[in-house]
Amino acid sequence: MFRNPAPTSTVASGTLLRRALARTLLLASGLVAVCSAAGSAAAQSLATQASAGEQDALGDAVLQSLQGWTRDHAQAGVPAGQGAARVEVELGRLDPRLRLAPCVRIEPYLPANSRPWGRTRVGLRCVDGPTRWNVFLPVQVKVFAPATVLNTSLPVGAEVSVEHLTEAEVDWADGRQPPVTEAAALVGRRLTRAVSAGEPLRASDLQRPVWFQAGDAVKIVALGRGFEVSGEGQALARGVDGQSVRVRTPAGRVITGTAVAERRVELPL
Repeated sequence: MFRNPAPTSTVASGTLLRRALARTLLLASGLVAVCSAAGSAAAQSLATQASAGEQDALGDAVLQSLQGWTRDHAQAGVPAGQGAARVEVELGRLDPRLRLAPCVRIEPYLPANSRPWGRTRVGLRCVDGPTRWNVFLPVQVKVFAPATVLNTSLPVGAEVSVEHLTEAEVDWADGRQPPVTEAAALVGRRLTRAVSAGEPLRASDLQRPVWFQAGDAVKIVALGRGFEVSGEGQALARGVDGQSVRVRTPAGRVITGTAVAERRVELPL
């Protein structure tokens, strides 16, 4: 819950919060504003009014309130078991040409299918006022937490070994995928791009494992709800992790499954 041009904060108290709102909803007529304080991700809106005389004192409280709201939501996106992360939120600005109608309660929200990580935006909508409006505020969110990183730079195609790895705090939000945290999942993998020392490795940076070659004997596993049926077969192509591959059964039938592990192909039923 915030007010228009200015956004955000963790929790502002009484007079300071009222003042902040007044300033953010600076209209041509310039007067009332509302702000919202969100100390937790659960808090969605808070209505407050401020008089024109309080206008000058407080854009900062509103910004802090939106920052707190965004920080809580970003923290909630950290994978379970990873622990608390250090979240930094940098707010952008609304288009200065916007002229928003006065509002008694402004509510922040995340656009559909988005999360407050990296370069993104937060929606602000007036839910209580003579004219309803909806705007988007650009934000930059960094989520710092420990991850496995390279301790030396490696070129494209290099094979990662345990000697190349260490742990450091990195920005998990700086990429579409989270870092790979388990060193065991990195050792023996080859790189799809050159990676500098100190960089974390993400799934897209690693070539997929090849579980078997064409001509190898493989185990075929048909998976059903609560059961599985297995048999043997011969791979007709190399089995790249997660990709489809054709297999010939002892009866001569050719079936298609997914390469999932060492000499293993799975077929969903």
